[in-house]
Amino acid sequence: WKGEDDPQLAHDDRFSQYGRLAPKKYADYAFVTHMLYHLSDNGVMAIILPRGALTRSGAEGHIKKYIIEKQNFLDAVIGLPPNLFYGTSIPATILVFKKCRKDDEDILFIDASREFEKGKNQNKLTDENILKIFNTYKERKDVDKYSHKAKLDEVRKNEYNLNLTRYVDPFEDELIIDINSVISQLSFINSKEKEVLKR
Repeated sequence: WKGEDDPQLAHDDRFSQYGRLAPKKYADYAFVTHMLYHLSDNGVMAIILPRGALTRSGAEGHIKKYIIEKQNFLDAVIGLPPNLFYGTSIPATILVFKKCRKDDEDILFIDASREFEKGKNQNKLTDENILKIFNTYKERKDVDKYSHKAKLDEVRKNEYNLNLTRYVDPFEDELIIDINSVISQLSFINSKEKEVLKR
């Protein structure tokens, strides 16, 4: 991929409508737009990309915005665990595109990055993990700390940044500690210890 170094690419139907070419350094969206060009009008496409492709700006941000805003082809973003694939330990993501979307007012975000079976050299998704991803996608439902159906306005407010943590809160609620209760328990334990030591 030569990017902007190849002037003929700017006139290629696979890339010209987006107004910018994917940069030479990152060809992720060149592959995406190439495959969208060849996708049938009722086709569905799922592509695995590095997580960084969700947040990049510049030419890639411009292409991403066009796909979401003008074409409305992006159907879902699915975050995967790290170390799933041979040759790289980085967490990947699956982008699902549909040219004929029924749910065209939202994008489903699924953060499946914390549910996996840890392996010695490589992690893996269990059948249960895969089924949960599949059912969540199929039902397009919100699941606390796992998935969120974001309206296009929400994606616009985030300036087309598709980072999963902007849509799915991965953090567990903080445990609230009653400090007075802890002090009381420590005092009780302390007094019991003194009684035992006196014996």
